[in-house]
Amino acid sequence: MNGKVSNNKDYQPAHEYSCAQELVNNLPYIAMTVLGAAIFIVGFEDPVWGWIAAIAYVIYSVAGAFWIMIFLCPYCPRWNGRTCPCGYGRIAAKLREKKDGGHFKEKFKKHIPVIVPLWFIPILFGAGLVVRSFSWPLLILLVVFALDAFVVLPLFSTKHSCVNCAQRDSCPWMGCKGQ
Repeated sequence: MNGKVSNNKDYQPAHEYSCAQELVNNLPYIAMTVLGAAIFIVGFEDPVWGWIAAIAYVIYSVAGAFWIMIFLCPYCPRWNGRTCPCGYGRIAAKLREKKDGGHFKEKFKKHIPVIVPLWFIPILFGAGLVVRSFSWPLLILLVVFALDAFVVLPLFSTKHSCVNCAQRDSCPWMGCKGQ
């Protein structure tokens, strides 16, 4: 964190989140995971392969969340507190010790790409199948997935969680949005 608190006029002091608020804050990511899995189930002609792909996608999504908790959260000032909007910080504290917050930006840039494919794998798979053999249910799932993954989840994060973050101005994601 470099000891620097955001000068952003929208910045608000750290807010403590209840377990219910943390669950609500995770709903867009959970919805993305469920919708992504549904795309595989509906998309494959063979239901066995559809379920295998769906389960693999869910495992990747859960593993991605834990990856962030293990390799990014220890560098965040919200580590081990109720100020983490998704609750990852409290879980991370059980998995790893606190690290130097001055490396948060570097770790963010390094580890976020691990989960980025979660946003694109279902789209690429589903779009290919819709083009090859059109299906309304698959097209509807793709549209809803895209809306959640590329509109709801980012808006929810930037308008809710990021507003209260002391690292907002130095964040690789939010820092470029403010420029």
